[in-house]
Amino acid sequence: MVIHSYKDLLVWQRSIELVVEIYNLTDRFPKVEVYGLISQMRRAAVSIPSNIAEGRLRGHRKEYLHFLLNAYGSGGELETQLEISKKLHFVTSIQSSKAEGLLVEVMKMLNAIANKLRVS
Repeated sequence: MVIHSYKDLLVWQRSIELVVEIYNLTDRFPKVEVYGLISQMRRAAVSIPSNIAEGRLRGHRKEYLHFLLNAYGSGGELETQLEISKKLHFVTSIQSSKAEGLLVEVMKMLNAIANKLRVS
Protein backbone atom coordinates (compact mmCIF):
# COMPACT_ATOMS: atom_id res chain seq x y z
CA MET A 1 0.00 0.00 0.00
CA VAL A 2 1.29 3.41 -0.96
CA ILE A 3 1.15 6.10 1.72
CA HIS A 4 -0.11 9.35 0.20
CA SER A 5 -1.12 11.04 3.43
CA TYR A 6 -0.71 10.64 7.16
CA LYS A 7 -4.38 9.59 7.07
CA ASP A 8 -3.26 6.40 5.29
CA LEU A 9 -1.09 5.43 8.26
CA LEU A 10 -2.64 2.68 10.38
CA VAL A 11 -1.09 4.20 13.51
CA TRP A 12 -2.84 7.51 12.81
CA GLN A 13 -6.16 5.75 12.15
CA ARG A 14 -5.93 3.74 15.39
CA SER A 15 -4.95 6.82 17.36
CA ILE A 16 -8.07 8.60 16.09
CA GLU A 17 -10.11 5.63 17.34
CA LEU A 18 -8.32 6.04 20.67
CA VAL A 19 -9.30 9.72 20.87
CA VAL A 20 -12.95 8.85 20.30
CA GLU A 21 -12.78 6.13 22.96
CA ILE A 22 -11.16 8.51 25.47
CA TYR A 23 -13.88 11.10 24.87
CA ASN A 24 -16.55 8.43 25.38
CA LEU A 25 -14.81 7.12 28.49
CA THR A 26 -14.31 10.52 30.11
CA ASP A 27 -17.98 11.37 29.59
CA ARG A 28 -18.55 9.03 32.57
CA PHE A 29 -16.25 10.98 34.89
CA PRO A 30 -17.61 13.29 37.59
CA LYS A 31 -18.28 16.74 36.13
CA VAL A 32 -15.99 18.29 38.75
CA GLU A 33 -13.12 16.73 36.74
CA VAL A 34 -13.93 18.68 33.56
CA TYR A 35 -10.91 20.96 34.10
CA GLY A 36 -8.82 18.23 35.70
CA LEU A 37 -8.39 14.66 34.59
CA ILE A 38 -10.94 14.87 31.76
CA SER A 39 -9.10 17.77 30.16
CA GLN A 40 -5.68 16.17 30.69
CA MET A 41 -6.72 12.83 29.19
CA ARG A 42 -8.42 14.37 26.19
CA ARG A 43 -5.44 16.61 25.44
CA ALA A 44 -2.99 13.71 25.75
CA ALA A 45 -5.14 11.55 23.47
CA VAL A 46 -5.58 14.29 20.85
CA SER A 47 -1.86 14.98 20.94
CA ILE A 48 -1.04 11.50 19.63
CA PRO A 49 -2.60 11.69 16.13
CA SER A 50 -1.79 15.41 15.96
CA ASN A 51 1.93 14.75 16.43
CA ILE A 52 1.86 11.87 13.96
CA ALA A 53 0.28 14.14 11.34
CA GLU A 54 2.58 17.07 11.99
CA GLY A 55 5.69 14.93 11.92
CA ARG A 56 4.67 13.19 8.72
CA LEU A 57 4.04 16.51 7.01
CA ARG A 58 7.39 18.00 8.03
CA GLY A 59 9.11 16.01 5.31
CA HIS A 60 12.36 15.19 7.10
CA ARG A 61 13.13 11.91 8.83
CA LYS A 62 14.67 13.57 11.90
CA GLU A 63 11.63 15.82 12.43
CA TYR A 64 9.24 12.90 11.85
CA LEU A 65 11.07 10.89 14.49
CA HIS A 66 10.91 13.84 16.89
CA PHE A 67 7.13 14.15 16.52
CA LEU A 68 6.63 10.38 16.78
CA LEU A 69 8.52 10.47 20.07
CA ASN A 70 6.28 13.32 21.23
CA ALA A 71 3.26 11.18 20.35
CA TYR A 72 4.81 8.28 22.26
CA GLY A 73 5.31 10.54 25.28
CA SER A 74 1.67 11.60 25.13
CA GLY A 75 0.78 7.92 25.11
CA GLY A 76 2.75 7.49 28.32
CA GLU A 77 0.85 10.38 29.87
CA LEU A 78 -2.45 8.87 28.81
CA GLU A 79 -1.47 5.45 30.16
CA THR A 80 -0.74 7.04 33.53
CA GLN A 81 -3.98 9.01 33.50
CA LEU A 82 -6.00 5.89 32.70
CA GLU A 83 -4.42 4.19 35.69
CA ILE A 84 -5.23 7.16 37.93
CA SER A 85 -8.84 7.19 36.71
CA LYS A 86 -9.16 3.53 37.70
CA LYS A 87 -7.58 4.12 41.12
CA LEU A 88 -10.05 6.97 41.71
CA HIS A 89 -12.90 4.65 40.65
CA PHE A 90 -14.00 6.91 37.82
CA VAL A 91 -13.96 3.86 35.55
CA THR A 92 -13.52 0.14 35.98
CA SER A 93 -10.92 -2.02 34.27
CA ILE A 94 -13.67 -3.41 32.06
CA GLN A 95 -14.83 0.07 31.03
CA SER A 96 -11.30 1.18 30.22
CA SER A 97 -10.20 -2.02 28.47
CA LYS A 98 -10.95 -0.86 24.91
CA ALA A 99 -9.03 2.39 25.39
CA GLU A 100 -6.13 0.54 27.01
CA GLY A 101 -6.04 -1.99 24.17
CA LEU A 102 -5.98 0.75 21.54
CA LEU A 103 -3.30 2.60 23.47
CA VAL A 104 -1.08 -0.48 23.65
CA GLU A 105 -1.53 -1.06 19.92
CA VAL A 106 -0.71 2.57 19.07
CA MET A 107 2.31 2.62 21.38
CA LYS A 108 3.71 -0.55 19.78
CA MET A 109 3.27 0.89 16.30
CA LEU A 110 4.88 4.20 17.29
CA ASN A 111 7.82 2.34 18.81
CA ALA A 112 8.25 0.19 15.70
CA ILE A 113 8.15 3.17 13.32
CA ALA A 114 10.56 5.15 15.51
CA ASN A 115 12.99 2.22 15.64
CA LYS A 116 12.82 1.87 11.87
CA LEU A 117 13.52 5.59 11.40
CA ARG A 118 16.49 5.42 13.77
CA VAL A 119 18.09 2.59 11.77
CA SER A 120 17.47 4.03 8.31
